[in-house]
Amino acid sequence: MHSQYQRNQNCSIGKFESMLKTKELKFFDLCEFEEIVNHYIDISDFTKTKKAIDLGLNQHPNSCELLILKAEHYILTNHYESAALIIDDLMVVHPENEIIYQHKAAILSKKNLHEDAIEILKKGMRFCHNYSEFNSLIALEYLYIEEYFMAKEYFIKCLNKDDRDNHSLYNIIYCFESMNDNLGAISFLNECLNKNPYNEVAWHQIGRQYFEIRMYEQALVSFDYAIICDEKFVGAYFELAKTLEKLGRYNEAISFYEITLSIDDPTSFAFHRIGECHLLLGNDLLGLKYLKKTIHEDPLLEKGWISLCNYYLIKKNYREAIHYINKALKIDDSNYFFLKIYSKAHKEMGLLEESCMGYSKLYYNNNYDIKICLEWVEVLLKLKDFSKGIEVLSELISKYPNNSKFQYFLAGFYMMISNNDEASFFLKNAYSISPSEIEVFYEVFPSSITNSLVKKTLQF
Repeated sequence: MHSQYQRNQNCSIGKFESMLKTKELKFFDLCEFEEIVNHYIDISDFTKTKKAIDLGLNQHPNSCELLILKAEHYILTNHYESAALIIDDLMVVHPENEIIYQHKAAILSKKNLHEDAIEILKKGMRFCHNYSEFNSLIALEYLYIEEYFMAKEYFIKCLNKDDRDNHSLYNIIYCFESMNDNLGAISFLNECLNKNPYNEVAWHQIGRQYFEIRMYEQALVSFDYAIICDEKFVGAYFELAKTLEKLGRYNEAISFYEITLSIDDPTSFAFHRIGECHLLLGNDLLGLKYLKKTIHEDPLLEKGWISLCNYYLIKKNYREAIHYINKALKIDDSNYFFLKIYSKAHKEMGLLEESCMGYSKLYYNNNYDIKICLEWVEVLLKLKDFSKGIEVLSELISKYPNNSKFQYFLAGFYMMISNNDEASFFLKNAYSISPSEIEVFYEVFPSSITNSLVKKTLQF
């Protein structure tokens, strides 16, 4: 039956395409036009959609179905006012056509009038044959306005109609998560599993909820059941492996990540996690092998580059860290984590100009992490770039007026250029905020220990 319909549709489309090429006008019945228009809408060929609708309305000027398709075409091409004019007229003539209500709601939704869209859909439900479709549309409108409780209730209506409607199930769990109600999600999923104990998606989702609230043993059991229901459920294997990692069972985690590689195409995520597990087990060579596989498989996965470079930083192999972070920066030269590693590695190598360049880029990309800013100031101090240090510290104090370290550093920088008044002013401020951090000041500026200005300012 389906194949016969397909042949008829292909015949209609072929006939229409032939007409467009020869420009020889041909007659199509209404059903043929509907098939042709729906085909072009499905493949997003809106130029031919318009031609088919215009010709169809010339041959069948009073067709409600073609007018509805014309309105749909307007909606898809963002001509909402034109669509609304057609729909409003049709609603008067055909007030019991459910599709008209759906299109009216779609127009309102596109205009961000979601509550009005909900009311229209509720009116349309009086005439609908498929309540689930209307319930789903209403639920989506509630999602748009972040009314998660109501969205959840309407998605539940869809699931009650079809307990294999996993699209609705995912959305229900999304609503629970948006309300930070993991326990509510668990209770709901248990009800679902009582009705359908072989639903692998429900087992997977309940495992995720247990994972979120750190009930890892229960999560393991749930993911196991998901795999029993579907032994090729890659997502369940991933989640099972992640849970085993949390429990410190790294060898087992590796084995499950490896299963995902055998079921589906290799993923950079799996390579990355296998690499990290091997490093945690002390298998450095295997860990590095998989981290390098990660960046080869997906150079855009920042975690792969970060893990690889951090390994070399920990091992104090700064040359290798710099080698790989330079490659990472060619992909994304403004990435916060890449620039942070770049700056630190060059600093440890004593390459202060390069380090300073990295910290500068971090700062001027609006990354005002206090630790990073202090590291940059230390580099500026080593470079004896006192004017730049004073400029940066002054800006930082305007952002963090109660940070004593910035005030101590600024006092020290002013001491370096013998501006005693400013040095004394900021030293007093810093000491009033945190007297204990004077030790940091002495450590960074050792000459200050015996400096008479310091003693006079602090009245020692």
